[in-house]
Amino acid sequence: MIGRRILQKRAWNTGRRWLCPYMSSPPSPVPAEECKRHLFNYVKAAFSLTNNPVNLKIPYLVNRCQFSSNAVVDLPMNGVVDVPLAQTGEGIAECELLKWFVQEGDEVEEFQQLCEVQSDKATIEITSRYKGRVAHILHVPGSIVKVGETLLKMAVEETQVPPIILHNLENAKQVDAKPNKDCTAGVLSAPVVRNLAKEHGININDIQGSGKDGRVLKEDVLNFAIQKGIIKEPSVTATADLGELLHVETNSSQVSAQVAGHYEDTIVPLRGFQRTMVKTMSMAAKVPHFHYVEEINCDTLAELKASFQTNNTEPGIKFTFLPILIKSLSMALNKYPMVNSCFNEESLEVILRGSHNIGIAMATPYGLVVPNIKNVQSLSILEITKELSRLQQLALDNKLSPTDISGGTITLSNIGAIGGKFGAPILNLPEVAIIAMGRIQKLPQLADNGNVYPASIMTVNIGADHRVLDGATVARFCNKWKQFIEKPELLMLHMK
Repeated sequence: MIGRRILQKRAWNTGRRWLCPYMSSPPSPVPAEECKRHLFNYVKAAFSLTNNPVNLKIPYLVNRCQFSSNAVVDLPMNGVVDVPLAQTGEGIAECELLKWFVQEGDEVEEFQQLCEVQSDKATIEITSRYKGRVAHILHVPGSIVKVGETLLKMAVEETQVPPIILHNLENAKQVDAKPNKDCTAGVLSAPVVRNLAKEHGININDIQGSGKDGRVLKEDVLNFAIQKGIIKEPSVTATADLGELLHVETNSSQVSAQVAGHYEDTIVPLRGFQRTMVKTMSMAAKVPHFHYVEEINCDTLAELKASFQTNNTEPGIKFTFLPILIKSLSMALNKYPMVNSCFNEESLEVILRGSHNIGIAMATPYGLVVPNIKNVQSLSILEITKELSRLQQLALDNKLSPTDISGGTITLSNIGAIGGKFGAPILNLPEVAIIAMGRIQKLPQLADNGNVYPASIMTVNIGADHRVLDGATVARFCNKWKQFIEKPELLMLHMK
């Protein structure tokens, strides 16, 4: 639509009406049909090679009138284009760069994988819109990159864009070219070295390189920082990955040996899902919670699980308690739909969700993540088992998609799989309820006749948003869920 309007409304009958970037004098006239053909091809390419809306307010001067745009940023300057981080999802402002699939000097085909990034919601692979060669990588793994910020520069053939635009851009570059003290293009250094200098606030142009052809090495940056008093010694700076600290036991004697007897503080940067947890839990802490605790007898549940596994004929399927608990939870939600809702604080409205998208909190080496099983109300226990296994594997591989993580309506946290009798969960907004399940343990129970017998008891703790739910509603809901678990025949009777 935008391209058609440009073709229709922009005057093509004179070369003087062609918009030229920052030129002090008008360009030579260009035949109208040639202008029309070149710009049409460029607009078509812009729409076909990106999923983002294209802004066509290009920064050109017509009779010294200035326009602003971002479209010109993607055009090549002397055959070099900037490859920015595109918008990876709604509301995403930045991503963590996980790894590169290419190196400087590599030849890249169109749509080839360039790098892998992680947003607040998922892990995404960035592909190339151009065919060319990697000229300059601007970020190292672990860096936080803003949406729209340049990831790398690529040398491409000039035939990939209209030649008239290339000509005008080259002229604009000659007119507007100014020396830039902060430019690092002329300094030979690896991306990790440039990133190290940036972390310490050092202009890499001020450093005398000791490598081949004056290349600046990591040691050069550290020595320069020591000379300027920015750091004391390279050996006293300690960093660590939070995932490793959370999930890997460290030998204290080895740590002591690494710091040569000195006990130094460790800086732990928060990345990916860990950064998301900071934001979501900070918001959830402002919501008034209340908790409801109940004990559930799981003797019959254990027998049902064992029966499923005994009669299972599909290879690779292992039945656990969790799929049965998920299905019984969905059946209870049918009776109490308010528990499966979300709250709009601005309009003071409660939205009763039609689908039962039950989230499962999972602890991974990359942090806490909550994928959800979609439409549980229409799935069998076998289908839930398969979907749960798929999500667990993707979470371990850090390959969950935005669809896997978004759209949840209620969350289960199986803390008992790790240990603990019960927990006090915090809401996963905008959901209004979350359930923490402790481990199943054999405990003595007292029968009505006074006899003592052993039973498999699980303690559950339901956290609820007190702005939407009251204690009586949560208690009745929990009683119905407990009834389905303790008497699976009722679950079968009401299952659709």
